[in-house]
Order: sequence, then structure tokens, then C-alpha cells
Amino acid sequence: MKNVEGLSVYQVDVFTSERFMGNPAGVVPYADELTDHQMQNIARELNNSETVFILKPDNDDHDLRLRFFTPNTEVPSCGHATVAAHFVRAKELGLTSGRILQKTGAGILPIDIDRQNNEIRVIMTQGKPLFSPALSDKFIARIEDALGIEGKDRNLQLPVRVVSTGHSKVMIALNSKNRLNSLQPDLTALKNLSKEIGSNGYFVFSLSGPEDDCLVHGRMFAPAIGIDEDPVTGNANGPVGAYLVAEGATDIDNGTFRFRAKQGEAMGRPGEMDVFVDIKDSQPQCVRISGSAVNVFKATL
Repeated sequence: MKNVEGLSVYQVDVFTSERFMGNPAGVVPYADELTDHQMQNIARELNNSETVFILKPDNDDHDLRLRFFTPNTEVPSCGHATVAAHFVRAKELGLTSGRILQKTGAGILPIDIDRQNNEIRVIMTQGKPLFSPALSDKFIARIEDALGIEGKDRNLQLPVRVVSTGHSKVMIALNSKNRLNSLQPDLTALKNLSKEIGSNGYFVFSLSGPEDDCLVHGRMFAPAIGIDEDPVTGNANGPVGAYLVAEGATDIDNGTFRFRAKQGEAMGRPGEMDVFVDIKDSQPQCVRISGSAVNVFKATL
């Protein structure tokens, strides 16, 4: 067991280039000697939606390992904390553009660093898109009650279903960004539903028209894992891209569906990312997200 005294900890705001915006993540490099209990305690103390711990590889088929903890549990993958981890490594180690293979609970996947002068963008390839059947009317009614919405508020062309590219989310499409930003969900009800549905996150979103440079505006609630609302969620905006392709919401049959997603507006912490979905025969094959980050502070425990 490592004595945590002297351990470096970073606080990084992700999917933004402006401090105190986007989604904050804790980053702990050189965490190999920490126990699970110590990692959980550090994550609880930092109290971000996720804190990521960077570890040495345990095999020769990857370059490093990442583990992710919310304030109360470990999760298999996290988009914004992944970007934060590789942003810190690129800064600390002076890395140039290139590819790294990382191992997480979602498997071994590539991460690309795009460094132009002092600007660093991290491109995260996510896991294979997985889709559950549309939820039953019974569950949909309970979700609507928990969110405080009615059927008329939803985009009925897009079914409520669970989608995953490494960490599953329930996809709920609304007709209006104004309705989205006015939500005041019953978090206890959402938490109780999570075990029954088999997914601990609810991604509620609306689609914009051509006058908006962001196609998707979203909010993500995950009270079952200690996250009442997450400001900007890579593992929600990636899956929503695969979901839109699978539901025929784009006219691209082969090639890459690219769009910009924005989240965190209702929390006063807006952030943006680019989403890329490779398509073959009208089906999503591979999902990537791209985002920037900014360091807020480096501290020593």
C-alpha cells in the first residue's frame, strides 16, 4: 500500500479551453501502488463525477491502464476523464501527436493525441456500439414521471432504449432544447429505476436545426453512481451518435457521420465535443469523440 502523502493530483476541465467550464475530472498519475480503497477515497475527496488513475500496463498489448472512480464506485470507462488523463500525460511528458493503446474496463482501445503548438486535442475511440431493445411502455412511463415530462415532450421518432460504447446510457430524445434545460428530475426515482433497467445513466437530449452549430444538446443524470448531473459526458454523446445512425436519423449509408455536441448549459458549465461515427451499410461501426482540456490546478496530497 502506497503512502498517499506526496502524490500528485491534477484537476482538469474537459471539453473546454476555459477554466471552470466543461466537465472537471481528477487525474492521478503514477497510481500503481494505490489500493482500490485508497483510489475510492481520493475520488470521494475530490468529488468530481470521475477521477482517473493512470497505471502501468499489465501486458505488452497496451501502453497504459486507466481506472475510473465516481465518488462512490468504480466504473468501466469515462470519456471526459480519459481526455483529462491523456491531456495531463501529453503536458507532463511533452508528448507530440501520436497514438496510444489504453486498457480500461471497456477493453483495449486506441487514443490519438493531436498536438498543434500548445493546443492539445484528445481523440478517444470508444467500444463497439451495443443496443438493447426499446424499453417497455411501463418503464418509459416511469422515466417520464421521474423526469417530469409527458409523452408529447418526447421525440416519438426516436425510441427510448439503452445504448453503450463502454458504459451504457438510456437515450431519451426531447422535442425542445427549452424543455430539456427546464428539467428538474426526481433523482431518487431515477436511481431506483437504474437496477431494473440495467443502466445507471440517463442521457436526455434534443436535436437542433441547421442554424445551430451543435446538432445535439444534452443533459446526463446518473444518481445511482453518485452523479446527480454530469456536465459534459463523452460516454453519452458518443453512444448517441451511434444511436442516431441506427435509428436512421442521418442519411449517410457509408462513410463518417460527424457532428458537434454541447452539454452543461443548464448547469452553467457548457462544453463541446466532436463526435465521429463510421458507418457501413447504414449501421454504426466505430465511434470516436474529440475534445480539448485545460488544467485548473496541480496539487500534492
